[in-house]
Amino acid sequence: MKLDILAIGSHPDDVELSCAGTIAKEIHRGKKVGILDLTRGELGTRGSAEIRDKEAKAAANILGVEVRHNLGFSDGFFQNDKAHKLEVIKMLRKYKPEIVLCNAIDDRHIDHGRGSNLVSDACFLSGLRRIETSYEGEEQEAWRPKQVYHYIQWKNLKPDFVVDVSGFMDKKIEAVLAYKSQFFNENSDEPQTPISSSNFLDSIDYRARDLGRLINTDHAEGFNVERLVAVDSIFDLI
Repeated sequence: MKLDILAIGSHPDDVELSCAGTIAKEIHRGKKVGILDLTRGELGTRGSAEIRDKEAKAAANILGVEVRHNLGFSDGFFQNDKAHKLEVIKMLRKYKPEIVLCNAIDDRHIDHGRGSNLVSDACFLSGLRRIETSYEGEEQEAWRPKQVYHYIQWKNLKPDFVVDVSGFMDKKIEAVLAYKSQFFNENSDEPQTPISSSNFLDSIDYRARDLGRLINTDHAEGFNVERLVAVDSIFDLI
């Protein structure tokens, strides 16, 4: 299966929180999108890995992605080393995405920046034919995505570009709320975390509204780039 977009997150819910509006919009336009989680989020204070597995599946169904896969790396301890790079490369060569969306280049959680670097490095190495990989017994061909974009997470990083996601925020919030164990629930007796407050839940909308305000739309999501963004015509920027 070839994908147009592969969205990769260090933890289940990273993608939903950061770029689900963009994903929902592109799926609505007919693009094939997949999600790759690096870990099961087993170190999370609330819930469990098994609960997160079910929540991730529910969120994927809400968004309508073609596939969701979890590499099962060690939450909090995975490394940007050869073994981990090769596992990501196998997924890139399997799904051959044109665009990869991945973790923020810098963030509060240490896995986000590390995941960002790991995926970025793997995207480059995946294009080198002398790196040999196989998946399910079949040899794989080299493949390098055309673009790697980093979504914005906890920190208010300045985006290099924003995507108008007006009309798709309801779908994004619905996908986020599939993670019932993680976010605000006034009836929950689980320990409080930075993302379980009502303020954090509200911030998903008001941060998107603020970016939308800056481009004169209702909602937007921001991304950082690794290289200059090129356009064919200056009118493409309207």
